[in-house]
Amino acid sequence: MTGVFPNQTIVEMIARGAIRADHAIDPAQVQPASLDLRLGTTAYRVRASFLAGQGRSVASRLEEFEMHRIDLSQGAVLEKGCVYLVPLMESLALPPGVLAVANAKSSTGRLDLLTRTITDGGTEFDRIPDSYSGPLYAEICPRSFSVLVRAGMRLNQIRFREGQAVLSDDDLRALHARTPLVDGPAVIQDGLGFSVDLALDGGLVGYRAKPHTGVIDLAKIGHYDPAEYWEEIRTHSRQIILDPGAFYILVSREAVTIPPHYAAEMAPYLAMVGEFRVHYAGFFDPGFGFAEAGGAGSRGVLEVRCHEAPFVLEHGQVVGRLVYERMAAVPTQLYGTGIASNYQGQGLKLAKHFKA
Repeated sequence: MTGVFPNQTIVEMIARGAIRADHAIDPAQVQPASLDLRLGTTAYRVRASFLAGQGRSVASRLEEFEMHRIDLSQGAVLEKGCVYLVPLMESLALPPGVLAVANAKSSTGRLDLLTRTITDGGTEFDRIPDSYSGPLYAEICPRSFSVLVRAGMRLNQIRFREGQAVLSDDDLRALHARTPLVDGPAVIQDGLGFSVDLALDGGLVGYRAKPHTGVIDLAKIGHYDPAEYWEEIRTHSRQIILDPGAFYILVSREAVTIPPHYAAEMAPYLAMVGEFRVHYAGFFDPGFGFAEAGGAGSRGVLEVRCHEAPFVLEHGQVVGRLVYERMAAVPTQLYGTGIASNYQGQGLKLAKHFKA
């Protein structure tokens, strides 16, 4: 079975014990090509981000870096600028040949909530090696807003795969010829290029996080006034200047389609194009933007953070790329209206916690 595992295979892995949990896994955690991971009951405030390192456990490293513990069972605030480590409810016992990759969920990334998965013996964030057996942990660093979280909340997700599933550029061109992946010319080089749209009607092209805001309770959907947390970014010159350290929500010029036989992951563009990083939440599910799943191409929301120097971003500039992978089988559920997906058919859109 070569490729990314669909929802039905993930259900089989749970039944076989390859995916385990402290509490029974909710069927709603299973997505078309991934599994949502749940926070456990304790958060550890740590001095710094860390990886366990080869041959070492996360628990042993916690003894070095732990500052204090926070009970999440009734909810607690994770403060902006601090680093926390939370044991997840799920653990793994992957069979030989199966590896996994994790990523933040869409709403997590849109809140500038840096969330990464680490494992015992891990030497990379969000990468779980072939045959891994052991616990999973989420490292959480709120960058723009302090957040109220509770045990059982789902901030990150995990994909499973076997074998080499990434499409070559030639394969991607052939797929685009059969099933258009974007609503215009496809820029294909090490994946499908994404460009930024700075020519939207009305001049509103994005949002910048305000520096001093209240707490966001992640359980409250459609609750918060965007004006309390975000500055509108408007331009009629088709360009904006990114400020160092600021966090922006922008949108891709292209409307993207992920056909049912494929999944995709957004990767940052080459650092040589500018002093900024795009994306925290990188998974695009089968059916995203796909007509039969209730879409007609969907824009990709870009989570952008500028680094060392102010940078001029211009309309149509390529800022990221989508890497497509084959599914091991077509999922029995696709991203879209049938599973109450929050961002099907989206344009420029903030996280689901804010009023429309």
